Amino acid sequence: MAIINITAPATREQLANINIGDTVLLSGTIYTARDAAHKRLMSMIASGDPLPINIKNACIYYTGPCPEKPGDIIGSCGPTTSSRMDSYAPTLMDLGQTIMVGKGLRSKDVIDAMVRNGAVYLAATGGAGALLASCVKAKRTVAFPELLSEAIYELEIANMPLICAIDSRGTSLYEEGIKTYKK
Repeated sequence: MAIINITAPATREQLANINIGDTVLLSGTIYTARDAAHKRLMSMIASGDPLPINIKNACIYYTGPCPEKPGDIIGSCGPTTSSRMDSYAPTLMDLGQTIMVGKGLRSKDVIDAMVRNGAVYLAATGGAGALLASCVKAKRTVAFPELLSEAIYELEIANMPLICAIDSRGTSLYEEGIKTYKK
């Protein structure tokens, strides 16, 4: 297991050598989106409307940040359960998304789309929202402000500590970890 620095947006070539269990220190520009925002993105795609974010090589973090305290950039921003985005994720990866950040298991359809598109799934530690918020250097609302915490925010981050849970070859830390434990 290695410690790897990645800057988002990131191409599939930049992600190809990340393996499950690797610590990824993610920096750069990422977007937040949860259930409601994903549903709206799918409606836009179905209608042929342009998306409010550049999905090519994008990273979407499944979080709904808490309101920030005065003087802070962002409130606590821990991960939400990723499986709630499983019906949307393959479409976004087919359009160019390469990184997903969240927590928990992913469906076979999502993993198949990851392999097809060279994408990775990075796990953030649940319950560590304050630590993850400390990695956010700037925040800007880019779409659906009426959704409040579920709006799409553009975040500039530095060295957000994550673990590669599923690599671009479809190898899952969740599955391999169980096999290792059983031995």
